Amino acid sequence: MLAKKVIKISLIIPIVAIISSTVFFTHKKDNNMDTQVTLENLPIRDGSRPETTNTNPHTQLTQQPKDTSYTKDLMDWAFTLHHIERQPSAVSVPGAIAMCMDDAHTCDNCNAFMVGTEFAHFHPHPDYSLHLGLPKADAEIMIDKGWGEWHPLIKRGFLPPNIVMMYAPRNQEELKVAKFILGRSYAYAKGHIQ
Repeated sequence: MLAKKVIKISLIIPIVAIISSTVFFTHKKDNNMDTQVTLENLPIRDGSRPETTNTNPHTQLTQQPKDTSYTKDLMDWAFTLHHIERQPSAVSVPGAIAMCMDDAHTCDNCNAFMVGTEFAHFHPHPDYSLHLGLPKADAEIMIDKGWGEWHPLIKRGFLPPNIVMMYAPRNQEELKVAKFILGRSYAYAKGHIQ
């Protein structure tokens, strides 16, 4: 009788352990991949900040993605947004690609633009970071969470006080956050957020 109870218990314990670990790992995966990024749940960027220059051109010097498909995916996605023109940047290094808002769809009274209707630009190889305009509160959250930094030309009065560098995405999770941040910049340039 005792032997039967021991056998039953010894069978139940591994089954419970398997079910528990499956639930734990499934739950953990769902949290990482299925959660929509918002300002309220913006994750902290992994690792230290990359090294950057403290003057113009403002450049990301380290932590470039080993797989540049993430920056390509971000750029491809960015130019599917409505009312955007792809142009050479009017303020950045040669090879930088600007997102310029169609004149008819720009915000009337905001600091979203670096020059003309250029509200964001992608830096070329080997940098891969972006500069973009954000509402100041968004910029502060993004910087606090480690996703970017203020443009150094703000202190010298050459740029509006809300232009930031967003570091290059290094993996799929960072690409998701980069799309969210660039999407906020786009909405700001259109006047959809203040």
